[in-house]
Amino acid sequence: MSTAWSRLIIKSWQRPMDDLIYGYAVPGIITILEILAIVVPLLVCVAYLTLAERKVLAAMQLRKGPNVVGPFGLLQPLADGLKLLMKETIIPAGANRMLFVAAPMMTFSLALVAWAVIPVSKGVVLSNLNVGILYLFAISSLGVYGIIVAGWASNSKYAFLGALRSAAQMVSYEVSIGFVMITVLLCVGSLNLSDIVMAQANGFLGVSWLPGWFAIGPLFPMFIIFFISGLAETNRSPFDLPEGESELVGGYFTEYSSMTFALFYLGEYANMILVAGMTTILFLGGWLAPFGLDFIPGFIWFALKVAFMLFCTLWVRATFPRFRYDQLMRLGWKVFLPFSLIWLILTAGLLVATGSVPHGGV
Repeated sequence: MSTAWSRLIIKSWQRPMDDLIYGYAVPGIITILEILAIVVPLLVCVAYLTLAERKVLAAMQLRKGPNVVGPFGLLQPLADGLKLLMKETIIPAGANRMLFVAAPMMTFSLALVAWAVIPVSKGVVLSNLNVGILYLFAISSLGVYGIIVAGWASNSKYAFLGALRSAAQMVSYEVSIGFVMITVLLCVGSLNLSDIVMAQANGFLGVSWLPGWFAIGPLFPMFIIFFISGLAETNRSPFDLPEGESELVGGYFTEYSSMTFALFYLGEYANMILVAGMTTILFLGGWLAPFGLDFIPGFIWFALKVAFMLFCTLWVRATFPRFRYDQLMRLGWKVFLPFSLIWLILTAGLLVATGSVPHGGV
């Protein structure tokens, strides 16, 4: 009798344990591993993008760049990270301590969270949302809060002016980015990022081996607007007005040091990679191989296209001087906004007139 009771008790405990393990624990561990598979390579790319920028700028200015720490200077990012880690985190006496520390964490984490919906190859995506493009737009819009909070919590006029500049700049160019995204969605008929990539799988002008990317078709002007607006959105040169050292010392992170400064620094470079990834998805065919080179894995093509867009970002920094603030606002509101709106209307009209509206319900 005791043996039968013990078996019954074991069975009654075994089923909830199986449900717990296979229903929650195993999927949870798999999700954590998938997140690490995205975040760890991304952090490595962020670290070495700082080195790549210094090397590219040095080559364009006929200098050598970092070449002391490690072979060819490859350990320079590790040395920079160790240096910042060992410095003291100084919080100003009049600052809001909690918000002062939370602001850089918010900026850095938002840059990582956005990668949850970006497909790096066919079927290789953490969360294949049907509204992935809206998720990306929402996350990118939240980035301004970290900068505003940092400027306000620092209790410094220079930092606060830099934060206000950044808020106005990011909001101004997000409008144009929104119109560009809507134009792409009209041509695809879906908010899913994988669907947007596959819509570019057909060859250009019906030629199968030519890339059918949106960037080399009628949406080329929108591609240029998206790229330039991405520079302004990430506060990169020539639109790095929020941190203009000539009038604002260091902008919104004037009072930051040590790892809090490092999080802002890394967040900026993570946002650069994110914008390059969004440009690749929307206009450069994502993981799709050009010229029939399908034997090369898709994620390699995705990485190469992202690297090309990042190189263009660094190239712009080495070429153009910083804009004045009135020039920045004029470009955003008087040039990009009306042009993107007109091109959106023309695209919609052309799709309706030719009966080419996608069946996704646009």
